[in-house]
Amino acid sequence: MTQKTAKAWVSGRVQGVGFRYFTAHQAQKWGLTGYAKNLNDGRVEVLASGDEYSVELLLDWLKTGPPTSTVTEIAVEYVDHEPMTRFSMY
Repeated sequence: MTQKTAKAWVSGRVQGVGFRYFTAHQAQKWGLTGYAKNLNDGRVEVLASGDEYSVELLLDWLKTGPPTSTVTEIAVEYVDHEPMTRFSMY
């Protein structure tokens, strides 16, 4: 399988609504590593690393996020593959 790493910036009502927790849960379910962290400007940054199919599944899921959030925009950049040991929240 092809390995891929994507960095995404998610805008909207995504802080204080469990967005990072739900993102970590989805990422772990699909066997991804990386992180989800709150940014000072109100966005959430997500780095997802793993097989190409699973990374794309998570990016698709980020477009809506959990029912507690309201996603208004998502920007994605593919970066050099960064294998990590787990998916973390910051």
